[in-house]
Amino acid sequence: MQGTECGRKGSDAGQGEEALLRVEHVSKVFPVKKRRLTAVDDVNLILSRGEVLGIVGESGCGKSTLAKIIAGSLKATSGRVTLNGVEYPKLKGAAARNHRRNIQMVFQDPLSSFSPRMKIGTYLSEPRRNYDRLPRTEAWREAGALLEQVGLPASFLNRFPHELSGGQLQRVAIARAIAIDPPLLICDEATGALDVSIQDQVAALLVRLIKERNIGCIFIGHDPALVRSISDRVAVMYLGRVMELMPSRLLEQEHCHPYTKALLDSIFDVYCDQSAEIRLLEGEPPSPLRLQSGCAFAPRCQRCTERCRRTVPELKDIGGGHFVACVET
Repeated sequence: MQGTECGRKGSDAGQGEEALLRVEHVSKVFPVKKRRLTAVDDVNLILSRGEVLGIVGESGCGKSTLAKIIAGSLKATSGRVTLNGVEYPKLKGAAARNHRRNIQMVFQDPLSSFSPRMKIGTYLSEPRRNYDRLPRTEAWREAGALLEQVGLPASFLNRFPHELSGGQLQRVAIARAIAIDPPLLICDEATGALDVSIQDQVAALLVRLIKERNIGCIFIGHDPALVRSISDRVAVMYLGRVMELMPSRLLEQEHCHPYTKALLDSIFDVYCDQSAEIRLLEGEPPSPLRLQSGCAFAPRCQRCTERCRRTVPELKDIGGGHFVACVET
């Protein structure tokens, strides 16, 4: 077992309120010729309405695979995923189609989400017409109101995607995602393709909309600082496993796992001491096709012991809603 139900801002999530999303012992294994590639390994997470759960880790750690499983576009090899108590990956036919409105995604490259021949107004009004059968004029009017909610003028309804900047397109993508009031929003590197100054604006917009609409959100990113600024809690992933899960306010100063420390050490501040030694994480991540027994991070960990090489660490509670998967913690 690698996870448990964890709290937001230092308290236990789900206490006094019903959990929105539950991810229970979820794993994903891809067959590669005669071998098996474990992309997600026994992940357990819980999310409440109005909460942002950040997931951070280097490329290949399984963040996006987990997001696709939660979104329902990829089937898990094992485990359960429920939204409001419904195990939706098992739904079929009309029930499955109707459930799709409950989970919406915002991707890294907004332009790839748009048809170049579709006006912004058509793009925004389409969900309401498809799911709620609104007349064209009413759906178009609501699309204009959505644009204004994300800080864009309603006149953009008549523009085509190539006429907007990357930041403006990402705002439109967010507007479309919230158009049908989904209880769960998944942002997969939603600010990764934007300039740094625009990232902050889009991040602030997401936080405001999530709180106003009481949406649960999973925010995936590479930058621990950005993920921390948006999230209530942060999960750190490495080779498909959750290594640490904590309230975001603890990430910078009170993290415990050696991999979390390595991630934070990889961030350079413009005001950092130029004479300070750069601490590099030695070694390469092991191939997910040839995972050794024990802790996945053991081959690169300076604190590694023989026990680490033998034992797969559980995600254990160390207090205050802080969970760590390390046998030496």
